[in-house]
Amino acid sequence: MKKNFALTLTALASVFILSSFMSFSTLKGIFFGRNAAISAPADAKAPTKSLYDFTVNSLDGKPVALSGFKGKKVVILNVASKCGFTPQYADWEKFYKEHGSKIVVLGFPANNFKSQEPGSNEEIAEFCKKNYGVTFPMFEKVSVMGDDQAPLYKWLTTKEMNGWNEQVPTWNFCKYVINEEGKLTNFFGSKVKPEDEEFKKAVGI
Repeated sequence: MKKNFALTLTALASVFILSSFMSFSTLKGIFFGRNAAISAPADAKAPTKSLYDFTVNSLDGKPVALSGFKGKKVVILNVASKCGFTPQYADWEKFYKEHGSKIVVLGFPANNFKSQEPGSNEEIAEFCKKNYGVTFPMFEKVSVMGDDQAPLYKWLTTKEMNGWNEQVPTWNFCKYVINEEGKLTNFFGSKVKPEDEEFKKAVGI
């Protein structure tokens, strides 16, 4: 009994120490991790920007206005070629082929986690085509967190901009769901796949 009580006190002390040095969003990453499923609260504030305010470059360097996806739900993934979750490319390609007329998948290569996306945009494009036959839109490699965070991901992870969310990606293949009005509605961790019930509920299938 004394031993268990001591372990409990140690765990509580660790959480207190962590909370003193880490932001709330970082702590959420630790506790929710790769199985995270976070939805916009009912009292979310009105966003100051929407998905449609952003233009990003495709893998071949062409500007793409995300306003072109108005009227569709959008799933944004931070992807990597040398990750344990890389086989999810196949899952999301299948999902896109089945639901692409109503739900678009957008892939953003990122090298933020253990340098698991080291290739150039050209190498990434070849890898995706050769190994997974990816046809959903893919974009230039970006940083999804940190000082050089891409503007789109700044919006996705800043509640003053998106209205409610501050959860940054916890690893590769995290998912942000955007509704037909360009508003952020959900965040899902790396392990969540298209067939998971909570994800299906979020996108209405």
